[in-house]
Amino acid sequence: MRSSFPPLGSLLAFEAVARRRNFTVAATELHLTPSAVSHQIAKLEEFLGVRLFERTARNVELTDAGEDYLKRVAGALAAISAATDSARKGMRNTLHVHSTPSFASLWLMPRLTEFARRHPGISLSMSSSVVHSDFSLGQADLDIRYGVPNWPQLTVQPIFDERILPLASPEFVARHQLRSAQELAQVPLIQSTVGVLQWPDWFASRGLAFTPAGYAYRFDRAFMALDAAVQGLGVALESASIGEGHLRTGRLQPVFEAADWYLPLQAHFLVYPARHAQRSEVMSFVEWVRAEAGSPEAAG
Repeated sequence: MRSSFPPLGSLLAFEAVARRRNFTVAATELHLTPSAVSHQIAKLEEFLGVRLFERTARNVELTDAGEDYLKRVAGALAAISAATDSARKGMRNTLHVHSTPSFASLWLMPRLTEFARRHPGISLSMSSSVVHSDFSLGQADLDIRYGVPNWPQLTVQPIFDERILPLASPEFVARHQLRSAQELAQVPLIQSTVGVLQWPDWFASRGLAFTPAGYAYRFDRAFMALDAAVQGLGVALESASIGEGHLRTGRLQPVFEAADWYLPLQAHFLVYPARHAQRSEVMSFVEWVRAEAGSPEAAG
């Protein structure tokens, strides 16, 4: 029976070329010749039965199939590398955490100094992407996921109760002096395309059946939508928890003063196999995150 695991050399060549977008540069990194790297890529494409790259005169670009494959294998290769480093250094207390990008950059990173202070014996290894970790491949000890929780056979704990509300820069708020949802519908709106709650949901909560015909700006990451709002490009519908750094420093503020003009949501979760709870490092991180967030009780 044909093996479903491709040659490791081909995987390493694929990842290097995908990251460098250049066969020669990737070959130098791997200490191979460009022709050897090209051979490895051809072998992988034959193995998969799909074309992974489009070659141009100057560089290479991933095909749609290549982009999808990279998302799936990059985390596994990173996990193998991290596990190898840990084994080489004899580190038994390494904790591998994977997170969604916006949560990692806006909420988690500003707090890591405190985690390091409380748990100096834990060596933390982090990765970030929108693709969930595959625990069966040993990609992570713990995953921080965003979305509607539907992950059977895994322990799922909500991190915090969020408030989703319109946010804008102080200059934007002062310039437009918005007082109603009807007026909000007339200004540039920023869409976060991956958000569980969207603008039509917010307008419906205010009694309006309004669906924007178009958005001034659209982003597939919350941190980009928030940055666009900071720049005064429009109003973002985002989590006050994820945007708390911008709110605390005054770069953003709620568009409306009314305290109840928000939608409640639980969409960020700590996710891990039950067996991982046997590791003290995992539980220390879980307890620390939920204490920092003032978390509600576990969802399942």
